[in-house]
Amino acid sequence: MAEIKQILCPVDLSELSRHAFDHARAIAAWYEARLTVLHVFNAPVLPPGTLTPLMPPVGVAETLPVPSPVERDELLEEVRRFSGVTDARRDCRVDVVVAEGSPVREILRYAEQLPADLLVLGTHGRSGFEALFLGSVTEKVLRSTHVPVLTVPPPVQRVGSVVYKTILCPIEFSDPSTRALEYALTLAEETGARLVLLHVVEQLVDAPELPVANPFALLEYERYLEENARARLKAAVPEEARLWCTPEERVAAGRARRVILETAEREHAEIIVMGVHGKGALHRRLFGSTTHHVIREARCPVLTLRG
Repeated sequence: MAEIKQILCPVDLSELSRHAFDHARAIAAWYEARLTVLHVFNAPVLPPGTLTPLMPPVGVAETLPVPSPVERDELLEEVRRFSGVTDARRDCRVDVVVAEGSPVREILRYAEQLPADLLVLGTHGRSGFEALFLGSVTEKVLRSTHVPVLTVPPPVQRVGSVVYKTILCPIEFSDPSTRALEYALTLAEETGARLVLLHVVEQLVDAPELPVANPFALLEYERYLEENARARLKAAVPEEARLWCTPEERVAAGRARRVILETAEREHAEIIVMGVHGKGALHRRLFGSTTHHVIREARCPVLTLRG
């Protein structure tokens, strides 16, 4: 079973990143894991020729002043307050870190250095990205890390505490899907949530070897695929896991991303756990992929795991 001992949660001190932090803190409590809260500030560099109060010579780039030691301490204290870690309320399992540099680079560095078993990131930040987070810190981290990533969208409504009652785990029987199932099972064990396993049979009209001229043969073949998928879903769950968990198998036909999102809404899933194909595949194929669309459009957090 998958283990989560160290969680990294970068925050930008916005309310949207606070929602991501709430999920990170809840998961840390369930797994008794250490939680590192990371805030990265980046001293911007002005392009050559930009006018500043000091008016540097034209052609010389000017780096804006970085925080002084006192200002850095004040920023650290602000992040502590944001995380609920104060002198009066210390938590030995929560570490607060302030770093300077590129947010993406520092997040990836700390994820490797800890090392982190899970990264928790909001899909939106201070700049108010739309549902498509193209170019955002989150999207760039997703492209580069091999650490499992929980992407957390803005809350549909503010809740008092994070509760996972239903977990949706789409499976297409690849190695990343197997890894996703391991995480979904352990998360269900820790939270007591019901687990819904989903396999989507994609439309078959483009398969050249199929007798599309005979619609009855096509329907029969689709029925075979669905029955085979149900059997494989049942076999995918280890027998020991069935002692404490009774997964619900779902098989549906259609476009994968649409079926996943519709199932998440219909089943009232609080989290989607899914695998991402192949080493480096997320970097090459994130845009236009099922994973990208689910992360972009889901109203609940999405935990992605690479193979």
